[in-house]
Amino acid sequence: MRIEDEIKQEKFKSEYHKLAVNLKFTTSWLYSSHIKVLRKCGLSVQQFNVLRILRGQHPKPSSLLLIKERMLDKESNASRLIDKLELAGHISRIQCPKNRRQVDITITQQGLELLEKISPEIEQLSMSEISLTESEARKMNLLLDKLRG
Repeated sequence: MRIEDEIKQEKFKSEYHKLAVNLKFTTSWLYSSHIKVLRKCGLSVQQFNVLRILRGQHPKPSSLLLIKERMLDKESNASRLIDKLELAGHISRIQCPKNRRQVDITITQQGLELLEKISPEIEQLSMSEISLTESEARKMNLLLDKLRG
């Protein structure tokens, strides 16, 4: 559906303005659908992102700095997310034996199992919502990378 129809606005200042609005709207649209799936498991989108980062590093531990650098939402409070995930048993924190100021963060078996359970549903949701061919998705990815410069 056209962005004009979605937000009931026929005119934009420019095509660049329309693109910015369209990107924000589409991001929110995708985000909302993921929230519904993740809530069933008691996770936020940001917590899911942290778990995926840790799974990618597994079995190596990660630092809070590494997690912050790789997060999709750069405004997230990574420390608070880590606290909640540890409380739920999805991650563990251990003081680094070589550097007492560093904390090693790893995903637990419980966290890995949760991702194994929920990731296919998220992937299927993404594939069903994004009505583009693989070739169109590849072109869109190239354009988005170019947009960020």
